[in-house]
Amino acid sequence: MTEHRVELSDGATLYVKLLGGFSPEKPLLIALHGAPGLASHRETEATYGYLQSRFRVLVYDARGSGISDLKPPYTHERWIADIEELRAWAGVERFILAGGSYGGFVSLDYALVHQDRLLALILRDTWAWGTRGMMQALKVSLTSKRIRADPERQYRMWTGILLDDQDFAQGVGEMQALFAPDAPDIDPNAEHENTPRKGIVHAATQNWAFSQNMPKFDVRSRLKAIRVRTLVVVGRHDLITPFECSQEIAQGIPNSELAVFERSGHNPAKDETKLFQARLSAFLSSLAL
Repeated sequence: MTEHRVELSDGATLYVKLLGGFSPEKPLLIALHGAPGLASHRETEATYGYLQSRFRVLVYDARGSGISDLKPPYTHERWIADIEELRAWAGVERFILAGGSYGGFVSLDYALVHQDRLLALILRDTWAWGTRGMMQALKVSLTSKRIRADPERQYRMWTGILLDDQDFAQGVGEMQALFAPDAPDIDPNAEHENTPRKGIVHAATQNWAFSQNMPKFDVRSRLKAIRVRTLVVVGRHDLITPFECSQEIAQGIPNSELAVFERSGHNPAKDETKLFQARLSAFLSSLAL
């Protein structure tokens, strides 16, 4: 494993970890975390790090997240350009792209622009229509009996008008139990990819993502244009990006397969780790790499 500060063409610097080294004989997998302004490479490293004996796994804090530069714009177009620059930095023409939650939105948009660069696509607990997704997240945060949320704060969070970083941290904090499945042996308050880290919460990134990006994100009618092999992963009990959203994606992408994890919430890689790793490994082994 090596750590890097990669400077991009516009002067922004991203924090990058390359697991598995620079060995050119290994295929490259680039993994995108979710929750802009909140999550980090820790999520993707925990999910895909086990693959480093067979793959080079590139994980990083996206622009505006973690300890990467807080240099806007935080648009999908800019985040896609960042992926392209990291691909070139890693020295490959084609790679596997994996995105979870919000990282799945960016992955879908990347696939529609740069499909020729992809060996395969992995989408975990995501959706294809931003407006419906935002309303679903707001609805469940206000109606679920599993949590007690501040309606005004949740409204600010899901419409991208948060007051400040503390407002963001509090909004996510009161939603913790929604990300885990309702299972007696799984702690709903355990740390996950959307657990706020002290001092590393960036409301400006979340505000941009949900006030500007999500209202115009709708790739439903374009899913059929994605021809690359795709694995769509979802937890049966995901309340934020429900099963139906992943089902819609899998039905829309012609060369895709849907993997449903029956005891998982928003992150099967955490909730059912062994099953997730076995299913992902089987998919990757089936690729002609």
